[in-house]
Amino acid sequence: MTNLYLIRHGEALVNVNHIVGGMRGDTGLTQLGILQAERLRDRLAATREIPADVLIASTYRRAQQTAEIVAPALGLPVTLDDEIQELRPGEADGMPVGEAMVRYAIDFEREPYRPVSPGGESWAQFMLRVSVALDRVTREHEGRTIVVVTHGGFIDVAFLHFFRMNALAFPSAHFATRHTSLTHWQRRRRWGRAEAWHLIYYNDCAHLRDVERTVRIPWAELSTLAPRLAEDPSGPPSSESGEGR
Repeated sequence: MTNLYLIRHGEALVNVNHIVGGMRGDTGLTQLGILQAERLRDRLAATREIPADVLIASTYRRAQQTAEIVAPALGLPVTLDDEIQELRPGEADGMPVGEAMVRYAIDFEREPYRPVSPGGESWAQFMLRVSVALDRVTREHEGRTIVVVTHGGFIDVAFLHFFRMNALAFPSAHFATRHTSLTHWQRRRRWGRAEAWHLIYYNDCAHLRDVERTVRIPWAELSTLAPRLAEDPSGPPSSESGEGR
């Protein structure tokens, strides 16, 4: 089996200041974002729930910083990858989001092939880049457990990629991916069929529930309880084994 964990970066300064956050605009995490990453690190260190073989991060500062905080819990160095970046904004990089929307008339729903601004990517180009990156990373590390620290847009496109949805149209429904949340994809056989990608869970941010509380989540104690179990790939459960499905 190949396991792929996608982690969104912690809250960033570009998020709270509403700045277009490319390589130039991205100035890293807020204090809350750092705390969120630390909470995720503490959770993973205590539970050992992700036996990771490789840790990859976007080269945008907010993702790189998040990965550096989490890395000790996984016992791995951070490998930076430009192709794991959020949509590349071009000339809009570093501008207030509202100003960029007006100046460049950004509308992915009507114009998915037009770059967000000169030198930037269109929605279709972003979709292609993310799909190629996912295919490359999962092929290079087939049969291993991969952790990728990336961005909300990248995680959104991963759904379109794995479910083989329309790659060229901007989706009409959107995701609300939390900062430092975990999304787990697994490639395996199911019920004797060919290998395929399965979504195990999305938006797991349980480690954030004690961010504003004095009592910490006892991850070390919780880790001794029954672990999260993936569905048995050997066959369907008894409730699905009858006729008339």
